Amino acid sequence: MSPYWTTGLLLVCSNVFMTFAWYAHLKNMAQQPWVLAALASWGIALFEYLLQVPANRVGHSVMSVGQLKILQEVITLLVFAPFSILYLKEKLTLDYLWAGLCILGAVFFIFRSKLM
Repeated sequence: MSPYWTTGLLLVCSNVFMTFAWYAHLKNMAQQPWVLAALASWGIALFEYLLQVPANRVGHSVMSVGQLKILQEVITLLVFAPFSILYLKEKLTLDYLWAGLCILGAVFFIFRSKLM
């Protein structure tokens, strides 16, 4: 499998864990002390790092650190939007669209040298 696809797949999987680690406690542990939520989040985040670190190592063989970061931000938005709608029951607003367009602009500029 191409390093680009491997990196992307690993980053998507790690981002699912990251999103749950950062935000699921808002729904599931809202009545618990924050320290318990933090400990649970750290446990989930371990799995994120077990995927994210190899993703960045594979990705760095074909992309710059800046490109990896922008790719991660795109993936974050692609994972976070459905999570917030389906899991947290938040409403999708036009602000998600505008944020997505801004990130697409960042993708263009950071990968421009590879496109041309």
